[in-house]
Amino acid sequence: MKWFLSFLGIITIGWLSLNASTASEAYSFAQIPDSKIKGMALTAPPNPLSGNEPYTKPLAELGINWVSVQPFGFFKKNQPQVWFNSPRQWWGERPEGIATCVAAAKAANMKILLKPQLWSHEQWIGHLDFPEEDSASIETWKTQYRDYALFWAKLADSLDIEMYCIGTEIEQLAKKQETYWRQLIAEIRTVYKGQLTYASNWDSFEEIAFWDALDFIGIDAYFPLCPKKTPKVKTLKKAWQEPFQRIKTLQQKFGKPVIFTEFGYLSVDACAHKHWELEPKRASLASNEKAQANAIQALLEVFGQEDWWMGGFQWKWHIDPSTSAMEGPPANDYTPNGKLSEEILKKYYKVN
Repeated sequence: MKWFLSFLGIITIGWLSLNASTASEAYSFAQIPDSKIKGMALTAPPNPLSGNEPYTKPLAELGINWVSVQPFGFFKKNQPQVWFNSPRQWWGERPEGIATCVAAAKAANMKILLKPQLWSHEQWIGHLDFPEEDSASIETWKTQYRDYALFWAKLADSLDIEMYCIGTEIEQLAKKQETYWRQLIAEIRTVYKGQLTYASNWDSFEEIAFWDALDFIGIDAYFPLCPKKTPKVKTLKKAWQEPFQRIKTLQQKFGKPVIFTEFGYLSVDACAHKHWELEPKRASLASNEKAQANAIQALLEVFGQEDWWMGGFQWKWHIDPSTSAMEGPPANDYTPNGKLSEEILKKYYKVN
């Protein structure tokens, strides 16, 4: 009988240890304080909002306290012209739509980042560049981008928006035109009284020289971490060690807090690897909510308690659900809406 009780004790201890280990793997839990940005990037609605229930309600239920709004501008491949604020654009990307969405966010006690972005179906803005000898194109782009940036900066000021992003992933022209950007930042500060950042792509944030002129170092944090279909949280946290140290080193160099102006993952196999390779074929990929949830959890556990990391904006949330199907199946999209990722956000963001 004694040997049986001993055996039972060993089994019980083993079972408790296993469950403790499983719980530890599930959540290295520490809620992210409300002083940090628990942000969500909004996809603009094509048409005016209707109905009485505000779009902010489900976001508030996740603990979101900031939203980012993206008024897009447009360009053509290897061309210096910038087009924006067109009547052909979606309502939510024009001043009247932005003002309405911002007002709803403020009514829900959320703060706002206005984050203009240049887009073309022909070329990623990070690849846009002009030969040094083509000074005419360079000067045309500088002038047109200045008009674009100042237009939205003035709107941001008129709407009392808390933070403004001076540019998004304009990698080549940001690295090569430091003097221009410093002059632009100074000019923006004459028309906008809030805080400023720039959204650098994950692979070039160390090459931006004008972080000292801004209030925040901004990174679109799509770092490739692990090619496995569904990597564990602990595997992803280990993969974060190298980029984490690079980010921290840059932060210490400039003495500016860091925000992730974008972060996020498709809900597909291997979503924590090279998202730019997955995006064009997302419709044909296997859906994988667990991979997305693990990736978000790992990021929040790695950075959430760092004093120098002030939070970030998850890509993305569709104010109008119909827009979620425009880039492929919603089940494979970046949005956490209705997925396992919502439970992760609630656990780490929702401070009762």
